[in-house]
Amino acid sequence: MELGLVGLGKMGGSMRERIRRAGHTVVGYAPDTPDADVHSLRALVDALAAPRVVWLMVPAGAVTQSVIDELSELLDPGDLIVDGGNSRWSDDARHAAQLGERGIGFVDCGVSGGVWGLENGYALMYGGAAEHVARVQPVFDALKPPGEFGAVHAGKVGAGHFAKMVHNGIEYAMMQAYAEGWELLEAAEEVTDVREVFRSWQEGTVIRSWLLDLAVRALDEDEHLHKLRGYAEDSGEGRWTVEAAITNAVPLPAITASLFARFSSRQEDSPQMKMIAALRNQFGGHAVEGPK
Repeated sequence: MELGLVGLGKMGGSMRERIRRAGHTVVGYAPDTPDADVHSLRALVDALAAPRVVWLMVPAGAVTQSVIDELSELLDPGDLIVDGGNSRWSDDARHAAQLGERGIGFVDCGVSGGVWGLENGYALMYGGAAEHVARVQPVFDALKPPGEFGAVHAGKVGAGHFAKMVHNGIEYAMMQAYAEGWELLEAAEEVTDVREVFRSWQEGTVIRSWLLDLAVRALDEDEHLHKLRGYAEDSGEGRWTVEAAITNAVPLPAITASLFARFSSRQEDSPQMKMIAALRNQFGGHAVEGPK
């Protein structure tokens, strides 16, 4: 099938390549990007045969809204937009209603995979009407990891981004637990090789995971994380998870504490946050800061 892809950053560019490897045609656009296939949204729309599918991988909030506003004027009834960025789930119903007034379909899709997705595949959580999801299914199949798992039609519009939000909240708590354990091991004079303790957990333990593998990779690159400042940003999805928990009266003590721990990292050079920063860089290519 043909797909228009708006946004060719760390994930969007790799997604374009993975979809092409599966035999589909992708027309990619991003402003001021030399390897873009076209150089305007209008040119992207013109390059696709109707009915069109356009996938967005752009920053949440004002940028996503701006692209949807412009595309709503360029696309035709029967076309479809997929928002694959990290938009807040509560924005999805508004976007679907806006596009629906012009006969344009809408699917929201949470995407996880970071800089490793090109080779490993991307975990996909999507929401929307069954007929709209079916239109995009060949692309979902191209992007997902091989095997039975890795993609889910989570529910109606908004469900994909809500599921991805909760995924990221869990990710916050898991990283925080590894970071706290790492700091305690570093502080104990009895333990003389913390990196190898972490490595030993990669097999045969209940806490083995891809995040643990990435922690070992980070420690191999910088055994005591001296090259990093203990500072970690939050993407916004951790905050949204806590806010949703309050709205639904669901207790989330571990996820909430992990979010607050990131706030504390901005007040001091936290050893735990060095590990959080290292993990975020390993799986997502997120920027890190050196020591001051």
